[in-house]
Amino acid sequence: MACSFEQELLLHSRGIHPVAGIDEAGRGPLAGPVVAAAVILPPDFALPGLDDSKKLTPRKRDSLYAGLTSNPAVVWASAHCDHGEIDRLNILRATHHAMREAFLSLSVRPVHVLIDGLPVPDFPCKQTALVGGDALSLSIAAASVIAKVERDRMMEDLDRQFPEYGFSKHKGYPTPDHLARLRKHGPSSVHRRSFAPVAQAGLR
Repeated sequence: MACSFEQELLLHSRGIHPVAGIDEAGRGPLAGPVVAAAVILPPDFALPGLDDSKKLTPRKRDSLYAGLTSNPAVVWASAHCDHGEIDRLNILRATHHAMREAFLSLSVRPVHVLIDGLPVPDFPCKQTALVGGDALSLSIAAASVIAKVERDRMMEDLDRQFPEYGFSKHKGYPTPDHLARLRKHGPSSVHRRSFAPVAQAGLR
């Protein structure tokens, strides 16, 4: 099934609007923040190539990000939880917290949200959870692009602070190169100490 506006239009046809899409980036990495975005697209919205951010090249994501964030008809917001909050709350709760904060930061309040993945407990409005939603809903796809680009840019900033870890290349994900650097240098101050590979590296 192609990424489309079907889910949003189904809700609109029932008088349910505005509808926002919500997604996150950065649950799996060993370092840095988790970022969530919430996006409300206008009903006549079109942006060629918009899709699940994981299917796109960095250049395409940057182009789509510019198209989304510069369009005055697109309402969007993002939020993040840093490595310390992730260690304190756990990654799932931190992700849910970032999703709620992105929603609450929107300048227009949705009456319903489409969320990628499983339902989020205690969400501030009604929700529809869609597994693989970033490949089904254009609103969720837009949120996935914004969250991914913003997180990647944060990791590039962290790379300038901690060049020995190569964050700009792997964005904190547990690649062989990242794990080798982690073993060599030990955890940085932005590594997630609650994640097993980081905890093990800290026991040297």
